[in-house]
Amino acid sequence: MSAIRAGWIITLRDLQHWVRQPAMPIFGIAFTIMLLLMFAFLFGGAIEIPGGGADYIGFLLPGVFTLTMLFGLENTMAAMSEDSKRGVTDRFRSMPIPSSSIVLGRAGADLLYSALSLAVLMGGGLLLGWRVETGLGQAVLAAALLLWLRFALLWLGIFLGLTFRGAGATMAIQVLVWPIGFLSSVFVSTETMPAWLGAVTQWNPVSITATAARELFGNPTGVTAGLLSTHAVLLAVVVPLAITLVFLPLSARAYRGLGK
Repeated sequence: MSAIRAGWIITLRDLQHWVRQPAMPIFGIAFTIMLLLMFAFLFGGAIEIPGGGADYIGFLLPGVFTLTMLFGLENTMAAMSEDSKRGVTDRFRSMPIPSSSIVLGRAGADLLYSALSLAVLMGGGLLLGWRVETGLGQAVLAAALLLWLRFALLWLGIFLGLTFRGAGATMAIQVLVWPIGFLSSVFVSTETMPAWLGAVTQWNPVSITATAARELFGNPTGVTAGLLSTHAVLLAVVVPLAITLVFLPLSARAYRGLGK
């Protein structure tokens, strides 16, 4: 059996788990919608975007889309860890299927869920007044870049799930996701931050992809100078690629070492 076919079967297996136990994916989407509404209506009126009178809803929505690609990373880690502890991974390894299909299946299920979450948020954003000011091709490219970031972060989650299998490790990732997500340009422009903090924050992969998505959607980017103002889309391709090139091989190595 090919790696792609076996991976698709494992993807369906993971999706069936979510269908039977829908609380976690539904809560994840509901929590992101709550964040969106809170910043749009409670704090949005007090936040200014560089560029002169820019619409905060237009700035906020692509940032929240990007934040969604980061949230839930610990779920992937926990699922890989749980399968390893319960012996499910060992049973997969005993089957005549390529070893890569197990991690590909997990990544495929997560990407499908992420695409669904993104579609729900975009629909909600349209109801709030968010609009795509560019063409269909650029909007599709923006969505692809968002899922590309998720794909890269998935390998980080899979690697951590295979390497650190305790409940404490999962909790640590849950805690770390918050500063990584908020230390970005998701809710405010990096140009409104102190110079040293803005310089650090703009190189957060979340900030890079959020800026690229805003540019492709035709929304305010909140960036008026620097590398992000001219090469955001290129960086949104290169940075997740670098993350994938580092953590995909590490994930494969960690998986091969499970039985040792």
